Amino acid sequence: MDLRMINISKSFGANLVLDGVDFSVDGGEITALLGENGAGKSTLMNILGGVIPRNGGVIKLDDKEVDFYTPRESLDAGIAFIHQELNLINDLAIYENLFIGREKKRKCGVLDKDSMISQTRTVFERMDIDLDPEAMVRDLDASYKQIVEISRAMLMNAKLVIMDEPTTSLTEPEIERVFALMRTLKKQGVAIIFISHKLKEVLEICDKYTVLRDGHMVSSGYVKDVTHSDLARMMVGHEVRTGKRKEEKKSDDIVMEGRNLSDGRHFSEISFKLHRGEVLGFTGLLGDGRSELFQTLFGAAGPYEGSLLIEGKEVKMKSTMQAVSLGIGYVPRNRKENGIVKDLSILENGSLVTMKLRKKHGAIDWKNVHEDFDRERKALSIKMESEDNLITSLSGGNQQKVVLAKWLSLNPKVLILDNPTQGVDVGAKEEIYTIIEELADKGVSVIVLSSEAQEIMRVASRCFVLYHGRIMGELKGPEMEEERMMRLATGVEE
Repeated sequence: MDLRMINISKSFGANLVLDGVDFSVDGGEITALLGENGAGKSTLMNILGGVIPRNGGVIKLDDKEVDFYTPRESLDAGIAFIHQELNLINDLAIYENLFIGREKKRKCGVLDKDSMISQTRTVFERMDIDLDPEAMVRDLDASYKQIVEISRAMLMNAKLVIMDEPTTSLTEPEIERVFALMRTLKKQGVAIIFISHKLKEVLEICDKYTVLRDGHMVSSGYVKDVTHSDLARMMVGHEVRTGKRKEEKKSDDIVMEGRNLSDGRHFSEISFKLHRGEVLGFTGLLGDGRSELFQTLFGAAGPYEGSLLIEGKEVKMKSTMQAVSLGIGYVPRNRKENGIVKDLSILENGSLVTMKLRKKHGAIDWKNVHEDFDRERKALSIKMESEDNLITSLSGGNQQKVVLAKWLSLNPKVLILDNPTQGVDVGAKEEIYTIIEELADKGVSVIVLSSEAQEIMRVASRCFVLYHGRIMGELKGPEMEEERMMRLATGVEE
């Protein structure tokens, strides 16, 4: 299937979201659709998916002009939209998820389980997937859940698949599994639109690219003709810094120290020192234990053995309130599940940690709360219409800044950031990196947990690489290279 979207425009009231955008993808081709949050990517794809109508322009499939007024019409035309938030039911089997709403029945009205399982196997064979159709979805890792979503699209004879941030929550091995499937579909003539903020992945998997900025198409072409820096510059409209962080002046003061820390399940014999004003990285692959380690040290997990010292004094961390009282902040990896409260406003989310500290005569002193948040909003350049709007009204990057604001208003001594740029665009990512550097320059000690070697190299001057809950090595400065990190993360000793 060949797609041509020509001179597409869309307005919401007086707000022009798309202005004369051209976009195309051919069968057997993977095309990246790139742009910062708010660039118009979702609006363009929602028009293609029949979710919203366009105000102007033409859509052609195989040179035939089409109009989609509902998602069903788009799907019937062979277009499948796989959203970032997977639409699967964990308590059903794979084949049941594939046929939800379209169940096969026998003449007597009973569900035809055998037929659904057989058709599921046929789709898996076509896609070269080794999965049991009767396996429960809850038992699958994130990459196989993504593959089940793609399989459902293939079951409906999709000829064009839109993949919105498909690798955001995946580890490197899981990403490779999804990429292998994408290459299989490409060979079978399926067209794929790949929406991602991970430019390294775009360069690896895509044939072509189109970049949107502020509702305009600013560039398109072949991926082989551009670099990571080229794409980043097109997306944000200016040069974006890459490479490693400059060597920091490390204080002799040790703010946090772990000695032989173990929890008996996720991590074992972990020892480290964190200096004042240092950015220290922890990296590895799925199951390395880094998140569990620092959740434990923040008082959010179970008991542990070994010693934790804060500014030279041993403490036994038992609760998050204790950690907060000691000046430790923690930004969790899954913002949507653990970082924000969707039903609360921007102001309330940004003040959750300090709100209880801002009381006068037993009631919350909202004047102080507003002042605290306004100070952090300006410092972090949070883009919003009103602080009273729901947190979900913001882009992913601005939501993450609000989560940061929540902890920075506490003036922490130690700030633990677990995958701090997950699901944010390249511009917001660079802003967060700058914030991390500025915090360190002010004397805040920062721990960055990330699976992305490039991210660790960008912000940290030193890192520990974990493998199955143990430290495999410590790398400093010029030693921090992606290949060395991967060797250690896969259990290959130096």
